Amino acid sequence: MSRSHPKAAVTRIPGKAKVAVVAARFNAHIVDRLLAGCETRLRELGVTDDQLSVHRVPGAFELPVACRWLAEAGFDAVIALGCVIRGDTAHFDYVAGEAARGISTVGIETGVPIIFGVLTTETEQQAIDRAGGTHGHAGVSAADAAAEMIALCDSID
Repeated sequence: MSRSHPKAAVTRIPGKAKVAVVAARFNAHIVDRLLAGCETRLRELGVTDDQLSVHRVPGAFELPVACRWLAEAGFDAVIALGCVIRGDTAHFDYVAGEAARGISTVGIETGVPIIFGVLTTETEQQAIDRAGGTHGHAGVSAADAAAEMIALCDSID
């Protein structure tokens, strides 16, 4: 496991880019931390209330379709936040795998950056460690990735 995260490459989101965040309600005690860190970082990057739209869905499995709706609604980037913790059944494999595949597919098919901020961990403690704990903050990293992708797209136009 890598503990070396790249430093943010962008310090401001260009222009009046619109960013959507869609966060799962399942494992809310973890996802709420991801969302708080993501929103704080987006504000630091210059995103205003008018540029930010936050939406909730039941769980990680529902993230791809919500991301698709938001991408098609004209957002410049969509950040998907969730947390899937392995349990005693194969449920984890289906939910984590389909969330990842679906989120990736939405980005490829729409051309809109869809940022994968879904924790897939073996234990609850690993999730906590990645939501502002000893292994950084995946919500902050997701905001940084969105900013970088928006800046890249802006530089191509």
